[in-house]
Amino acid sequence: QVQLVESGGGLVQAGGSLRLSCAASGRTFPSYGMGWFRQAPGKEREFVSSINLSGTTTDYIDSVKGRFTISRDNAKNTVYLQMNSLKPEDTAVYYCAANIRGRALSTYGLYEYWGQGTQVTVSS
Repeated sequence: QVQLVESGGGLVQAGGSLRLSCAASGRTFPSYGMGWFRQAPGKEREFVSSINLSGTTTDYIDSVKGRFTISRDNAKNTVYLQMNSLKPEDTAVYYCAANIRGRALSTYGLYEYWGQGTQVTVSS
């Protein structure tokens, strides 16, 4: 069992940056693959980025490649999402998720644990 708590969301102008953090409870964090998903109003939750248990494999949705960077610090039980060059279309609630397979997965249904989300709003 792992509990996930996101932080770092907020309001930023287009072109700005934010860094999201997801702090995980429990000693088993290093064994989990981690992901970030987002959900905009009226839209389905979509995959943003993921990272495997060792941090050696990452994945991104095409629309954020070159702008977002996922990383993890297993000593701190934390995964990060650095978001640069933000666009209004990045506005959404961002969710952190963990999968017991330890892999960098992009499928929503393969994640067992979810945080409550943090709001990111990008103004034009």
